Amino acid sequence: MKGIGVFDVRGRQRKAYTTVAILKDYCGFPLSELSVLNVGGSAGIIDEYLSTHFRYVVGIDIDEQAIEHAINNFKKDNLKFEIGDAMNLQFDEQSFDVVISSHVYEHVPCSGQMMEEIYRVLKPGGVCFFAAGNRLMWNEPHYNLPLLSVIPRFLAHFYVRITGKAEFYYEKHLSFWGLKKLIKDFDCTDYPLKVIQDPVAYGVDYMLNPGSVRARLAEMVAKYFIWLSPGYLWVLRKP
Repeated sequence: MKGIGVFDVRGRQRKAYTTVAILKDYCGFPLSELSVLNVGGSAGIIDEYLSTHFRYVVGIDIDEQAIEHAINNFKKDNLKFEIGDAMNLQFDEQSFDVVISSHVYEHVPCSGQMMEEIYRVLKPGGVCFFAAGNRLMWNEPHYNLPLLSVIPRFLAHFYVRITGKAEFYYEKHLSFWGLKKLIKDFDCTDYPLKVIQDPVAYGVDYMLNPGSVRARLAEMVAKYFIWLSPGYLWVLRKP
């Protein structure tokens, strides 16, 4: 099973709160009318939270143990869990109003194929909440190693091996420009600046204290150096 973070109830609920707050702001009408597919939903904590706001929620993950945990612990009429591959979604075209992909793209062998599948299962005018990390980050969060995602992959494999973190570096992070190319078929609405400027409304004040030096620095990066931002929060609309 994946790392212990998938069972961090408070942390996962915080992420879910931010997701819902952004989608409420973007959509402008009750989310209770919408169906959701959460790609890479893992152990079900986020999906259970989403099910209190949306009409119907399906959470998928390739991790069989995580899905088993979700099925055994979260039972609701409007909530369903399935083992599923992000690159080969077992749903008909135009099946969902909303797809959520939160820090998933770097874990799949082909992120482009994943985005094609997300596009396929979205209804016309449907949206994807897309949270993504930037390859140009100081510290790689999966292994807690400085510059791991920045250096060439053959060196990254050696780096994780000599530090005893893993045998291979499997994650494939993209830069800002690579991410923009990845989502080229969608209409993109950026949310980082709005979230930074009102961290309380979007539930990120535990990370960004309003008015703090960190918050002001984050706002400057989001305004003028977006390509250096450690992560992105985008709402992607299928035309």
